[in-house]
Amino acid sequence: MEMKKWHKIEQKMAAVLMAALLAGTMLTGCGSSGTSATAAQTTEAAESQTEQEQTEEEKQTAEAAAQTSEAADETETGNQSGEEEAEPTEVRIAALKGPTAMGMVKFMDDVDQNAVTDESYSFQIVASPDEVTPQIAKGEVDIAAVPGNLASVLFNNMGGDVQVLTINTLGVLYIVENGDTVHSAADLKGKTIYASGKGSTPEYALNYILEQNGLTPGTDVTIEWKSEHSECVAAIAADPSGIAMLPQPFVTTAQTKNTSLRVALDLTQEWERVQEDKGGQSTLITGVTIVRTAFAQEHPEAVSHFLKHYQESVDYVNANTNEAAVLVGNYDIVTAEVAQKALPECNIVYIAGEEMKEKLSGYLAVLYEENPEAVGGALPDNEFYYTQQEE
Repeated sequence: MEMKKWHKIEQKMAAVLMAALLAGTMLTGCGSSGTSATAAQTTEAAESQTEQEQTEEEKQTAEAAAQTSEAADETETGNQSGEEEAEPTEVRIAALKGPTAMGMVKFMDDVDQNAVTDESYSFQIVASPDEVTPQIAKGEVDIAAVPGNLASVLFNNMGGDVQVLTINTLGVLYIVENGDTVHSAADLKGKTIYASGKGSTPEYALNYILEQNGLTPGTDVTIEWKSEHSECVAAIAADPSGIAMLPQPFVTTAQTKNTSLRVALDLTQEWERVQEDKGGQSTLITGVTIVRTAFAQEHPEAVSHFLKHYQESVDYVNANTNEAAVLVGNYDIVTAEVAQKALPECNIVYIAGEEMKEKLSGYLAVLYEENPEAVGGALPDNEFYYTQQEE
């Protein structure tokens, strides 16, 4: 600014000088050759000075432009470096075909629609825990939704190489009957129950509830074990007074085929009633979400992103049954019609942190008392429960 101002002053001074010289020439007459020569020399000097000043100004402008360009290049290089550091992490996720996958459907759809792009997520839905267990052991899956007791078994068998992120599904086991005779656990005395899941959580949960209500399995209550849930549905359909233990969404599937089928007991409520009487804090748990410990340590931010989107998905599924049912059908978990009726009864949750630890540790302790091998031979220590790192 000062340079421009001084430049203008110099130009004005030159103009004044020229005017003075011209005025002097006019006063002395055109015939004064010495004065004319002096004026010409002065004019040439002024013009030369002006050209030098313009050249200097252009030089300074060019230098400023070069500096600006250089700064822009440095900024672009810095941005490119930042982009490289923020490269999305590959996150491979597996869930079981059933309630544990139902809570993820909004998350899955958001990824498919490119609405979630902070990490590179991929999903697979498997029919059995046997399919996902070896993938976890080989490091081919990073995060998985699995039965609660299987998480403990993997932790013990893999030397602590997995951790629990959340409880994703509470109990989904129900006692159903064709009649109207069962209204409490005590009413099961003398009955025959069709059930599947012998040697796993369904058996341990049923035995625990029966025993805590003064009934001895196999003596006071006959349990006829089937290899699949569908066999239980067929058995109760053929028995006018039949009783069965079924999980959702098989309960809803059975009811669409047999409209007289009634839900008699919610085993999650029965479990919690027993716990309340004993002063316990555990609950019946169907599924949890686990992560490979190495993955959690290497990519804490990716785990944090996953948990955020997963919680949002669970909230959406629980608040928007009709829309969520369509997504469940789209991912071929069950039909949209069945999902619409089953979702409110599937106990899909997002429980993390201390509440997760309290409920899950109590649940595993009950299973351990029933059969230590159900949890891998020992109760897991505190390293089993994932604690989200502060950002």
